Amino acid sequence: MTFTSCMKPMAKFSMSADRADAPATIEFKNNSQKADSYLWNFGDGTQSKDSVPNHHYTHSGKYDVTLSATKGKKTNTMTQPLIINPPTKCLIEITTDYGVMVAELYDATPKHRDNFLKLIDQGFYDGLLFHRVIDGFMIQGGDPDSKHAAAGAPLGMGGPGYQVPAEFVDSLIHVKGSLAAARMGDNVNPQKMSSGSQFYIVQGRPVESSVIDMFETRKGISYTPEQKKEYMELGGTPALDRDYTVFGRVISGLDVIDKIALVQKDSRDRPLKDVKMYIKAVK
Repeated sequence: MTFTSCMKPMAKFSMSADRADAPATIEFKNNSQKADSYLWNFGDGTQSKDSVPNHHYTHSGKYDVTLSATKGKKTNTMTQPLIINPPTKCLIEITTDYGVMVAELYDATPKHRDNFLKLIDQGFYDGLLFHRVIDGFMIQGGDPDSKHAAAGAPLGMGGPGYQVPAEFVDSLIHVKGSLAAARMGDNVNPQKMSSGSQFYIVQGRPVESSVIDMFETRKGISYTPEQKKEYMELGGTPALDRDYTVFGRVISGLDVIDKIALVQKDSRDRPLKDVKMYIKAVK
């Protein structure tokens, strides 16, 4: 006599959180019994057959997470709700082969913030390259000409066909992780207007106090004690303050900057192996 009911699989799982702020990575614990295969539906159109997956949610919303546990021809399912709250700040995610960076866009620079978000929503940046990489300084990208550029081709002159007026804010400085707009030089751009699409992320190096003092005198800037501490401990490029608009900052994934900065480059500082970016807004 066979007791088939005792052989049925039972789907059961728990989550690391049933409510989180976007962006959020949720860990799932599989407590299913008598099953030999699994199918997760994360409620956002993606699935996984891993027995114990993690899943990253970029957008806010209510998601119904379903686990289907199967043994032979028998399947049992369990569904639980998951709430992802909207972020409290204006956030974006920059995905590369070297990892993901999460950056905050500043409300103090609304023209740059809104322009960047507009281009992101258009998919403008997806597949573009970090085409200029200098270890100890910064990583630069956003040239639309880089999307299908041949190996070794010079890059850095492309854009969307417009510029953005400078928005210099003394509280926003070039510490490591700062997101800033690239631009043409002062000789052709005395108003220091920003490129409509090209940007860079600061890596920099720790700055000695005497160097900070020098830039204060040279540029007429008065750094706060907190800003000086960040420059000395975290590093940055104070030489660029008041000359290039800082409009955001990486708040997660600083190690990704370091990894990209170390790639092999050609004589123009273009990586020999393309470093592609994919950017989306966290909503």
